[in-house]
Amino acid sequence: MEACPSVKNILLLDSEGKRVAIKYYSDDWPTNSAKEAFEKSVFTKTQKTNARTEAEIAMFENSIVVYKFVQDLHFFVTGGEDENELILATVLQGFFDAVGLLLRGNVDKREALENLDLILLCLDEIVDGGIVLETDANVIAGKVATHSVDSGAPLSEQTISQALATAREHLARSLLS
Repeated sequence: MEACPSVKNILLLDSEGKRVAIKYYSDDWPTNSAKEAFEKSVFTKTQKTNARTEAEIAMFENSIVVYKFVQDLHFFVTGGEDENELILATVLQGFFDAVGLLLRGNVDKREALENLDLILLCLDEIVDGGIVLETDANVIAGKVATHSVDSGAPLSEQTISQALATAREHLARSLLS
């Protein structure tokens, strides 16, 4: 029986190996310190490579890591050792391109931190519970853009910050009337 393609984690680190946006979908790293140690070792192992034009692939701690760098950001997608590298590379490229679309081509740490909500929504559109949902950057960016703009959406389809803003607005209106 064939299993669905799955991802162990997606990491977006800065040029010093510090977290910008991360999502773990696997219990391979049970504690936060184990996750940080993994991030540091992956960053250290890959920082001397030149993964700026196309994605690079490395085996690391029984995992396949596909990565790509742009400006001061380092994008990583990790899968199991028996996972298909092409699928992981497609996930990475979809994430990379969607972030580029959402940040309007200004892909650097400052812009990423200012739009962290969009990047985290982007991760949620790509992978859910480790299962790959979408890899087309235009589809991903389109879904994220509609989430971040539509304040009239039902509460179930809003982000937490949007839902809180809507609730605050309703409360203020009810107190004033």
